[in-house]
This record gives sequence, structure tokens and C-alpha cells, in this order.
Amino acid sequence: MSLVRRATPEDAEELIRLRQVMIDSVFAARSGAESDTSWHAESLVTLRRRLREPEGDFAAFVVDHPERPGGLAALVVGTIEYRIGRVGNAHGRVGHVFSVATDPDQRRKGHARACMEALLDWFRARGAGQVDLNASAEAEPLYVALGFERKPDPSMRLTL
Repeated sequence: MSLVRRATPEDAEELIRLRQVMIDSVFAARSGAESDTSWHAESLVTLRRRLREPEGDFAAFVVDHPERPGGLAALVVGTIEYRIGRVGNAHGRVGHVFSVATDPDQRRKGHARACMEALLDWFRARGAGQVDLNASAEAEPLYVALGFERKPDPSMRLTL
């Protein structure tokens, strides 16, 4: 059984390290590109500030690495945003899951599932009516087991 806890500002560097693990496993593997870590230092300041807001709309849940003091074995990060309500979510609170990552030497031990369950409880406690995420093919069985369903996605993105 994994011991999940809410991340603190002291975990920020490890959260960024594991986010890079996730980015590399999803995107760098596709393109063969070298890992770009140029954003780490600048992101660290914002991440630490967000982790200091326990009542805010941002949360990260982690499992400590059993063999590396100060290291993390897994993380799950999510945020809640408000949209005007609709059928099935009258209050318009939408949870978003991102940066689900497990250290390669700690995979297949239930850490990601335990972190996801903690994050889903956090969403429920804050009244989120739905939770969205993007899933890799490798991770999809976990999300399906937690009740997520694949949906056609008409989303678009503009990078500013």
C-alpha cells in the first residue's frame, strides 16, 4: 500500500523532475528529441508559491521514494477551474488531471493509482462535477479502472 501525502513547497524540485520524466516518456520518445529542461528554474518559483496555497485550486499528491530520502516515487497534479454550469455539472467546477508520473524504478507498485485516488477525493471535496485528463495509451487502463471514459475531443490550442 502506498503512503500518499499532499505535496509541499519543499517537494517542488522533485515535482518538476517527475514532470520531466512524464514529458520525456510521452513526447521525447515520439520525436527522439533531447530533453529540454530550460524551463525548470523559472517554473520552480511559481510551483513553490502554488504549493503554499492549501485552500487554492491547485493540488499535488505524492508518494515518497522508499530508497531516496527527499525523493519522490510518484506524483499526480490537478487543478479546478470554474465554467458556467451545464447539465450534469450545474456548479461548473471542472477538475483537470495532469503530470501523472512515476519514477521508472517504482512503476507497477500502485503509486500512481493511490495518488489518483487522493486527487479524485480532493476534487470531490471541492465540488468538482467532472474531471478531465489526457491519457497516453499506456496509462489508459488505469484511468478506465478508475471510471474515466474516452471521449471525442474537439479541443484546440493557441500558444501565447
